[in-house]
Amino acid sequence: MKCLVTGGAGFIGSNLIEQLVKMGHQVIVLDNLSTGKLSNLQKVKEKIEFVQIDIAKNENSIDKYFNNIDWVFHLAGLADLVPSIKNPNNYFQVNVKGTLNILESLKKVKIKKLIYAASASCYGIPDKYPTDEKSKIDPQYPYALTKFLGEQLVLHWAKVYNMPNVSLRFFNAYGPRSRTTGAYGSVFSIFLAQKLANKSLTIVGDGNQTRDFIHISDLVDVIIETAKKGKDGEIYNVGSGIETSINLLANTIGGKKVTIPKRPGETNRSLADITKIKSHLNWKPKIEIKEGISMLLKNINEWNKAPIWTPEALREETESWFKPLSKN
Repeated sequence: MKCLVTGGAGFIGSNLIEQLVKMGHQVIVLDNLSTGKLSNLQKVKEKIEFVQIDIAKNENSIDKYFNNIDWVFHLAGLADLVPSIKNPNNYFQVNVKGTLNILESLKKVKIKKLIYAASASCYGIPDKYPTDEKSKIDPQYPYALTKFLGEQLVLHWAKVYNMPNVSLRFFNAYGPRSRTTGAYGSVFSIFLAQKLANKSLTIVGDGNQTRDFIHISDLVDVIIETAKKGKDGEIYNVGSGIETSINLLANTIGGKKVTIPKRPGETNRSLADITKIKSHLNWKPKIEIKEGISMLLKNINEWNKAPIWTPEALREETESWFKPLSKN
């Protein structure tokens, strides 16, 4: 297949591209490098076509990249939850307007599949667990809202313009090259950088809150399977179907621990109902959390340049962001 990946220099995109190249597919990458890094594509740089471009600002010049493309993986977007409170316009432009631009370009060509990277954050604080695709939509942050609006565009264009679009609601992905920047980055990145520096792991609240973590290799696998077999116009949850407490995560990584206050608007639990995607695609995740952590610990030096967050730095960095939510 000839594939196009937006946001391909990021965590998920770069891992996806490596697998696509390994499978013999051609790949074009569109990325403005605002959060992605060219170093993430080091292993495949000679085998892909990379274009540095901002899809939110260049709607008139991206059409040409979609000619003769089979699969489009739209992963580009701003992914931090809390900073979206401070800069909602940025998130709207990238996550909503950028998605609209992609859809408008794809209306003019014939592709086999568009995979949109949606977010389970659209469920907010769910009413039921495990949470299925028909659960109430209740975004708690502008980030979650803009990703959901992007999804609504993708599904509406599928219906009105008969496009082969599928939306995947990602739960908590982890693995090599997970994002290390920002006080609200991947909990794995924060913990691994702290452990490497022999600092205490910062546990938010009592640590009993859970998340549904899916290893990047399982996520990449299901993204590709969706391109092959996903049903047009459908939404699929993508997670492990297992909830893991932050305390279990910290204990498995090992080291000293320190607690910091719970943040407003955060759910205590996260657990994906993945019945639908398992049924439609005959897929299931393979890597259990302890195996995934073991794999990360073997390559812990990857996080030697990641920022090392202390409780004081985290508090100072996020205090102003939470003021709007703290009033609720």
